[in-house]
Parts: sequence; C-alpha cells; structure tokens
Amino acid sequence: MKIFIKNMVCGRCISAVSGIFDQFNIKLNSINLGEVETDSDLSTKDIQAIENRLLETGFERIKDTIHQLVDKIKNLIIIKIGKLDIDENFLLSKFLSSELHKEYSALSKAFSQNENITVEQFFILQKIEKVKELLLYNEFNLTEIAGKLGYKSVQHLSSQFRTITGFTPTEFKKLKVHNRKPLDQV
Repeated sequence: MKIFIKNMVCGRCISAVSGIFDQFNIKLNSINLGEVETDSDLSTKDIQAIENRLLETGFERIKDTIHQLVDKIKNLIIIKIGKLDIDENFLLSKFLSSELHKEYSALSKAFSQNENITVEQFFILQKIEKVKELLLYNEFNLTEIAGKLGYKSVQHLSSQFRTITGFTPTEFKKLKVHNRKPLDQV
C-alpha cells in the first residue's frame, strides 16, 4: 500500500517517518521523500493512528493526486538544490517535465493553484534559503555559491537575495538573528 506524506524533505524526515511505522509494527517495502510503501494493506484503524502520529510529528498524509503531485515537485526542487550542482543553463521547466513525465504547463498550473505562488517563485525561495545556509556555514565564498546554484553571476545572486530578504549576502552574514526558514515552510 502506498501512502504519500507531506513535509518529508530530508533524510532525517525519512528516519522519523520510518520510526512512526516501526512504532506500529508496520513493515515497509520502501520509503522515499514523500512516499511510503507498506508490506501489506492497512486497516482503517491503523491508517488513522498513523495519520494522527504523523500530524503530531509535523507530517501529513496526502490523500489526493494533485497534492501528491505538488509534493513531488517540491521534493524534486529541494533535492536538486541540495545537491549544489545546478548548471547556469538549468531550466526548471525541462527538469520537472522530464522527472515527472508531464507537460510543464500542467505542473505549473497545479502548483500555483495549490500553493498560491508559482513553481518558479518556490524554486527561487528554496535557492535563497540554501544561500543563507551556505553563507552561515562559511564553506563556500559567494562566487562558489553562485556557481553551485546556477546563477550566471554573483551580482544576479546578490540582487535576488536582496529582493527576497531585504539584505545583501554580506549584510545577512553580519546579522545576529538570521531568520532562516525550515524547507517545508518556504
């Protein structure tokens, strides 16, 4: 039985969700971001208990296909950004279409109608959150960050960063409170 779960955005999320199913002694065939496949069908009582536990832990069962699709889009974007290998010629539309085997216009429309922002805006917000993280960890300089996240120049990254946050990357690093958001709340 496949169960789709909202807010699974990282390896720790997979571990947490796996632990929930373990608590109920439910064996899993597989677990990936946003998706769990159980060894057998679950009773209504088990499903309700799992849904309640998921909610307590910050997750949520996704019941309809549109929300499942939107969650897959989010997960693909988060994973892509997390790999830090976005080419400057990267096209979000081609990436999502090839990964999900659907026309980009349909994906974009479903996303916008359910999230009240465009998929492109979501992509930019996720990239800015990743820039914040990388700036705070001091692993890479701004030129390296720009290259890893597909910006054509440091100026483009800085401009977009300032538009979203109100600060330049340098000003952001100097702040005492950095106002980072969890990825599932972007």
